[in-house]
Amino acid sequence: MPLVDGSNVTARPVQAAPSPPRRRAGRTPVALLVPAAIGLLFLVLPLVGLLVRTPWSTLPQRLAEPGVLTALRLSLQTATLATVFCLAVGVPLAWLLARIEFPGRRVVRALVTVPLVLPPVVGGVALLLVFGRRGLLGGWLDSTFGITLPFTTTGVVLAEAFVAMPFLIIAVEGALRGADTRYEEAAATLGAGRWTTFTHVTLPLVAPGIAAGAVLCWARALGEFGATITFAGNFPGRTQTMPLAVYLALETDLESAIVLSLILLTVSVAILASLRDRWITSP
Repeated sequence: MPLVDGSNVTARPVQAAPSPPRRRAGRTPVALLVPAAIGLLFLVLPLVGLLVRTPWSTLPQRLAEPGVLTALRLSLQTATLATVFCLAVGVPLAWLLARIEFPGRRVVRALVTVPLVLPPVVGGVALLLVFGRRGLLGGWLDSTFGITLPFTTTGVVLAEAFVAMPFLIIAVEGALRGADTRYEEAAATLGAGRWTTFTHVTLPLVAPGIAAGAVLCWARALGEFGATITFAGNFPGRTQTMPLAVYLALETDLESAIVLSLILLTVSVAILASLRDRWITSP
């Protein structure tokens, strides 16, 4: 049998991977550039106006006002509680939509996303019709347990959770659909139950999606206005969150409204910065 040594082997040149097509350099059509510039100015100028009109010299004193601190503290507390509630019930619902085939799944998904397009005021009215003292469940809660939800801090949490939960569910469901199910199948093969697989395999796999959805949910809850004022009212120290305080300050003190708006703008920018790599950055 002939021996083959390295000298008889001819080296073949390694072919480089094809480079992605480059974008053609050329003039930007004026028909697209002008409306794009108008759209950018339309979105940016209001923010610039807010920054220009901010009373920077008296900003520390205004931020230390009791009304501002109370509204800020209440907003942070209710938004956090609403996010915790959404995580507790929204993550299992997202898992159900992503992993289980059942009749009417499309209808359930459509119902879950309704609050995204429903006017918040209508959502507040719907909450009143369910949880009000004469509502479908509110009357029973009031007569049986003495629990009244409208015009309370708990009502604020419910209103914020109602409008913010779809953001969490959509983000988590998308993460679950994009996750590699082979790890879950391997865990099931090794004898792990569904609950163990969910807590030890599925949740770690989609943890970034859950975190992103929770941040979006929290930000939406922090900025909720329509459902809150309709279902919970506008009582300082009890239901008056930051957006409601801005609305009230517009009638009496414009500079206070600007300061409160600046706080919400800062929070929004911070949220966008934290989610930049997942939601904004494109190749």
